[in-house]
Amino acid sequence: MNWANRPAQPDPQLVRGDDGVERVHRTAELAVPTLADIEPASTTELRPVFPAWLTDRRTAVATVRLKARRRARIVASHLVRSPIYLWRLILWALRGALAVLGLLREYVNAEEYRDVVSQAKALGDVDKVKAERQERRAQRKVRLRLVGIVLLAVAFALRMAAYTWGAIALYLTAAALFVVLVVMGRLSIEEKAPPIMDKPQIPIQEDLAPEHLNAAFRAAGLLKENAALTLGFEGIWRDGNGWACTTDMPRGGGKTAADAIAKRDVLAAELGVDEIQLIMDRVRAHAGGHGRRLSIWLADDDPYLLQGEPKNNSPLIGIERFNLWDGPIPFGRDARGRRVDLDIKWQSVFFGGLMRRGKTFTQRLLTAACVLDPYVDEYLADFKGGADWVPIRQVAVRYVTGVEDDALLAFDLMLDALLAEMNRRFALLRDLPTSICPEGKLTPQIQRKYKLNWIRLTVDELQEALVAYDKDKREEVINKLARIARRGPAAGFIPDYASQRPDADSVPAKLRDIVTFRACTQVGDRTSSDMVLGKGKAALGADASVLSEEHKGVNVLVTGPTNWVTVICDYLDGPAFLEICLRGRRLREEAGTLKGEAAGDVLALAEAAGQTIPPVLNDVLTVMRHSDRMHTHVILTALENLDPEAYGDWDADRLAAELAAAGVDRSGRQVKVDGENRSGYRRADLEAAVPATLWQELPQ
Repeated sequence: MNWANRPAQPDPQLVRGDDGVERVHRTAELAVPTLADIEPASTTELRPVFPAWLTDRRTAVATVRLKARRRARIVASHLVRSPIYLWRLILWALRGALAVLGLLREYVNAEEYRDVVSQAKALGDVDKVKAERQERRAQRKVRLRLVGIVLLAVAFALRMAAYTWGAIALYLTAAALFVVLVVMGRLSIEEKAPPIMDKPQIPIQEDLAPEHLNAAFRAAGLLKENAALTLGFEGIWRDGNGWACTTDMPRGGGKTAADAIAKRDVLAAELGVDEIQLIMDRVRAHAGGHGRRLSIWLADDDPYLLQGEPKNNSPLIGIERFNLWDGPIPFGRDARGRRVDLDIKWQSVFFGGLMRRGKTFTQRLLTAACVLDPYVDEYLADFKGGADWVPIRQVAVRYVTGVEDDALLAFDLMLDALLAEMNRRFALLRDLPTSICPEGKLTPQIQRKYKLNWIRLTVDELQEALVAYDKDKREEVINKLARIARRGPAAGFIPDYASQRPDADSVPAKLRDIVTFRACTQVGDRTSSDMVLGKGKAALGADASVLSEEHKGVNVLVTGPTNWVTVICDYLDGPAFLEICLRGRRLREEAGTLKGEAAGDVLALAEAAGQTIPPVLNDVLTVMRHSDRMHTHVILTALENLDPEAYGDWDADRLAAELAAAGVDRSGRQVKVDGENRSGYRRADLEAAVPATLWQELPQ
């Protein structure tokens, strides 16, 4: 789908009829499909008549590359082993020369008379022995002269050939003699002679055959040893950069497709590949499958590493505006290069995994699409307190950053406000007639009439906040988040939580288990993977522990009890995210939906207007966004967390000098926070250094 060229939808309106009931009306006429326009539903997914390499350009190119690579491997293998082949030929030629000399010796010595003489001696026939010996001596003389004549004739012929054709005649003769000697040497071997050239060892992923799969399944205990039962195949064909096949576990073997998927690591080892290259799925009934049918795809190499290919830039970068009602969000591609899009309406999302594996980058993809919809209200809490989410202040109704006490308090107040709004919405939806609200949840018409924008709640590094709370407060916050995830989607809430390895202390199961969509980057083991993706998912194949350190931005995505896919997420870096947030601010200003902190954030306004505020002033105001005053050592810690490279070696004197250079005039050096009077700063002094023209542009 081309999101940039998506046709605009007619604006819905509510029209009150003569009976006083409001009904949905569109300004544009809706097209009514005819029977000819409706495609019949298919219950069986049949293989195409033509192979993929004839109909798909990408697969055709991959097939040609595979054939060329395989031929190159064969040639290279023979070239490397050519010294061995030459040595074999020399040995066989020597053996052939010895065989020829032996035959010549027997001929010249007339060895056939030896047996006759021996028989005559055994019979005591002296006359016959004498006669045979004389005949043998005569034959020796004749044969010796004949051999001499032949050798002289051959020498004369070679001399004439060399005189006529030059040295080439000698080379050809030597080559022919060498070939004859090699043949004689191979014929002299009593048993079957070994081949001159060895058969190259072609990796299975370049030449997959049914016998390879049968052997692997048998070694994994999925097929009985020494039994006639084998896998049933519809064929093996090239599909993109790998081999694809659909196979049935044999009837009567007592093994199912689920049993085979559970042995994926063993099967991969037997096939000589990494388990990341082996993708196995059940073929369900709607696709013509059953409990024994498997879909197998074996990649030529690691399918989740770009390996020189350009980065998979997000389509959102080139989109001016996005509408959540119109369709799914572009999310990434799977191992075969097919697009993976995610529809987050009526859903909740959870991201988990190890540090520095791309969780925040992935989470920002969904946020970026929502930013481009001016009818989405953004609420965001970043408990890491870094720079990844700073651009969101352009559009955020509430933006909480850091894990200090003031940030935790602001987060708690934000949750209370969201719960109150959720209850208000459900009360409104409950009172609407079924003609307007037939399913008891938000619709485009209700959204526009009652100004019920989508509400997206994004929480990053949730475990940092839950660890910072005391036990009672932690339980209270978890219950609030769980209520929003459980009930909020029907009222237009889109909760999106992210955490590192979730356990009972950081993110309890009662919160994780109610989230509908889950994505996990690399984790250490299957247990950790199941903690994020759900119990038993690793056994079904959804196992994030098979990912490696190189798989940054790769997520195992679970969207249902049996639906999962490993996704190479689209790439959206910090500058591109900032540009999307600036675009989202303009869209909200035009639609009149810019509200909350974004509407009164002077830093966001300066960034949107292209005006420059000294970086240190900008960053200090960012870390103090929830506080009227803050101690210097707290500011330094927050700055280092925001940008370790820029502020890692700063001290109080450096901070004071830089802020003074930025125009900050401190009204006092000591500030009192929580009853403690220490060196610090007041936010009012910092805001006074911001150009007055920016304050004038803020809405009053």
